[in-house]
Amino acid sequence: MKHIYFLGIGGAGITPLALLAKQAGFKVSGSDKQNSKNVIYLRNNGIKNIDLGDTLKSLRITQQKQKIDWIVYSSALPLENPDFPEEKFAITNNIKITKRDQFISYFIQLKKLKLIAIAGTHGKTTTTAMLLWLFKVLGISVSYLLPASVNFADQAEYNPKSEYFIYEADEFDRNFLTFSPTLSLISGLSWDHHEIYNTREEYKEAFRTFIESSQTSIIWEDDFKYLGIIQKPNIQIVKINQKTLDQIKLLGKYNRMDAYLTIKAIHKLFRINQTKLFGLVGNFPGLQRRMEELIPNLYTDYAHTPEKIKAVLNVATEMTTKTKQKIVLIYEPLTNRRQYYIKEQYKDLFQGVDRLYWVDSYLAREDPTMKILSPDELIKYMDNPSIAEPAKINATLKSKIQNHLDRNDLVLAISGGGGDSLDEWLRKEFSS
Repeated sequence: MKHIYFLGIGGAGITPLALLAKQAGFKVSGSDKQNSKNVIYLRNNGIKNIDLGDTLKSLRITQQKQKIDWIVYSSALPLENPDFPEEKFAITNNIKITKRDQFISYFIQLKKLKLIAIAGTHGKTTTTAMLLWLFKVLGISVSYLLPASVNFADQAEYNPKSEYFIYEADEFDRNFLTFSPTLSLISGLSWDHHEIYNTREEYKEAFRTFIESSQTSIIWEDDFKYLGIIQKPNIQIVKINQKTLDQIKLLGKYNRMDAYLTIKAIHKLFRINQTKLFGLVGNFPGLQRRMEELIPNLYTDYAHTPEKIKAVLNVATEMTTKTKQKIVLIYEPLTNRRQYYIKEQYKDLFQGVDRLYWVDSYLAREDPTMKILSPDELIKYMDNPSIAEPAKINATLKSKIQNHLDRNDLVLAISGGGGDSLDEWLRKEFSS
C-alpha cells in the first residue's frame, strides 16, 4: 500500500483528491498552514494524520513513522515559492514529488478507468457537476473528483464498479495537458491565466493540444472556430439552437448550454434518449458558490472572468424578470493581475444592474511590479459609472446590503476568493 502525503491538504483541489486516495486504499497523510472546514471534513472522513503549521517538521516526523512514497502538491505552491523546501526534502530523502495531476493520471491508469475530462475557461465546474448529476440519477456507477460542494454527492468517490472517471481538467499551469481523455467536453473559451499564457495564441495552442490528445471531443461551434482547428471525425461540433436549449428547464442561458453539453456526452456514451435527459438535467439542484442563496434574496457566485460575470447576471436577470426586483451587485474582482487584461470589458458588462458596490480586488499570485488598480480606477471603464461606488468590506457595507434586502432587492455578491474574501465575510455576517 503506497503512502501518499498531500501538501496543502485543505486546499480546494487537494482535499477531494486526498479523500479519493483513501477510498481507493492508499495510506493518506498531509499538512496545511492552518485549520479549515476542509481539514475538519477530511478528519471526519477518516484521514486523521493531518498536521497544521510547520510542513517540514511534519514531513520529517511522518517519514520516520512510515516511509512516504509520494508527495503531492498543487500548482500554486511553486508559484508562490519556487524554491519551496518540501521539494528539497523529497529529493534528499528519495521521495517522489509531483503536482496533483500526475497522481490523478497515475490513479486513472492504475484503476483502468476511462477519463471524461471537462475543460474550458468558463462553465467547466458547473458542467462537471451536471454530468455527475446525470450519472447519479441514471444509476450509472462512476468515479470522480468534484471541485465544488453539492447536495447530491460527496467531493470525491472511487467506485470499484465504475468504467468512467469524471474530472474537471484545469488549464492553469497547463495541468490538463497531463491527460489523454477518452472524452473531453470544452465548455467555453476565452483567454485567461495570463501569467501562464503570455499571449492569446499560447492559450489557444494549449487547448488545441488538449483536444488532440483526446480520443473524442465535444465542443461548441464558436469555440471550434475560435481555436481554428481542423474538423476531424473525433470532434463533435455543437451548434446553439435556442429551441433545443429552451427544452432545458434551468435558469440562465449559459447554465442551459452547460447542461446541453452533458446531454450530448451521455447520449454519445450510452445512447440514452435525449428527451429523457432534458428532463433529468432540468432537475439539477445546483452547486455551492454558483448563484448560491445564503439567505432569502442574498446570493453568492464565484464568477471572475467577463464571460462568467455575464452568465451569472443572465441568471439574475431571468429571476428578476419574474419578480420585478432590482439587481444589486457587490463585486470583488479576483486578482489585480487579471484586471489589467479585462478592464476594457467592464464597459457594458454590468447591464441590468441597478446598484453596484465595488470592493478591492482579492489578491492571489500577484505580480509585485504591477500597480494595484483601485475600485475608483476600474469603475471609470464603465459606460454607466453612476450606478457604481467604491466600497470596503465593513459594517457600512453590511448596513447597505441589509437595507437592500429590506427593500426586497435581489443582492448578488460576485467573489473569487477564499479566506478573508467577500464570500467568507458574507457567510459570517449573514447566516440563515
